[in-house]
Amino acid sequence: MNRDTFLRDLRAYCKKTGAPYRFDAAHGKGGHGRVYVGDAFTTVKHGEISNVVKQGLLKQLGLPKDAF
Repeated sequence: MNRDTFLRDLRAYCKKTGAPYRFDAAHGKGGHGRVYVGDAFTTVKHGEISNVVKQGLLKQLGLPKDAF
Protein backbone atom coordinates (compact mmCIF):
# COMPACT_ATOMS: atom_id res chain seq x y z
CA MET A 1 0.00 0.00 0.00
CA ASN A 2 1.37 3.44 -0.81
CA ARG A 3 0.80 6.68 1.10
CA ASP A 4 -1.90 7.96 -1.23
CA THR A 5 -3.92 4.76 -0.82
CA PHE A 6 -3.47 4.86 2.96
CA LEU A 7 -4.63 8.47 3.14
CA ARG A 8 -7.59 7.82 0.83
CA ASP A 9 -8.73 4.86 2.95
CA LEU A 10 -8.17 6.81 6.18
CA ARG A 11 -10.16 9.78 4.84
CA ALA A 12 -13.04 7.46 3.87
CA TYR A 13 -12.96 5.81 7.31
CA CYS A 14 -13.06 9.19 9.06
CA LYS A 15 -15.92 10.38 6.86
CA LYS A 16 -17.86 7.20 7.66
CA THR A 17 -17.27 7.50 11.42
CA GLY A 18 -17.55 11.27 11.60
CA ALA A 19 -14.00 11.74 12.91
CA PRO A 20 -12.22 14.96 11.89
CA TYR A 21 -9.44 14.35 9.34
CA ARG A 22 -6.65 16.62 8.13
CA PHE A 23 -3.41 16.04 6.21
CA ASP A 24 -0.61 18.60 6.24
CA ALA A 25 2.01 17.85 3.58
CA ALA A 26 4.07 20.89 4.55
CA HIS A 27 4.60 19.64 8.12
CA GLY A 28 7.52 17.26 7.70
CA LYS A 29 10.86 16.95 5.99
CA GLY A 30 11.33 15.61 2.50
CA GLY A 31 8.50 13.31 1.50
CA HIS A 32 6.92 13.15 4.94
CA GLY A 33 3.61 14.68 5.97
CA ARG A 34 1.51 14.79 9.10
CA VAL A 35 -1.99 13.35 9.30
CA TYR A 36 -4.43 14.35 12.04
CA VAL A 37 -7.48 12.38 13.17
CA GLY A 38 -9.18 14.36 15.90
CA ASP A 39 -6.47 15.38 18.40
CA ALA A 40 -4.16 12.49 17.47
CA PHE A 41 -1.52 12.82 14.79
CA THR A 42 1.27 10.86 13.18
CA THR A 43 3.88 11.38 10.48
CA VAL A 44 3.45 9.44 7.24
CA LYS A 45 6.30 8.87 4.80
CA HIS A 46 5.99 9.09 1.05
CA GLY A 47 6.08 5.82 -0.85
CA GLU A 48 5.23 2.28 0.17
CA ILE A 49 3.80 1.52 3.61
CA SER A 50 4.10 -2.06 4.85
CA ASN A 51 1.33 -3.70 6.87
CA VAL A 52 3.45 -3.48 10.02
CA VAL A 53 3.93 0.27 9.55
CA LYS A 54 0.22 0.66 8.75
CA GLN A 55 -0.72 -1.04 12.02
CA GLY A 56 1.67 1.27 13.88
CA LEU A 57 0.19 4.37 12.24
CA LEU A 58 -3.33 3.27 13.13
CA LYS A 59 -2.24 2.63 16.73
CA GLN A 60 -0.70 6.10 16.98
CA LEU A 61 -3.96 7.58 15.71
CA GLY A 62 -5.98 5.57 18.23
CA LEU A 63 -7.84 3.61 15.56
CA PRO A 64 -8.54 -0.14 15.53
CA LYS A 65 -6.16 -2.37 13.56
CA ASP A 66 -8.97 -3.50 11.27
CA ALA A 67 -10.23 0.04 10.54
CA PHE A 68 -9.66 -0.53 6.79
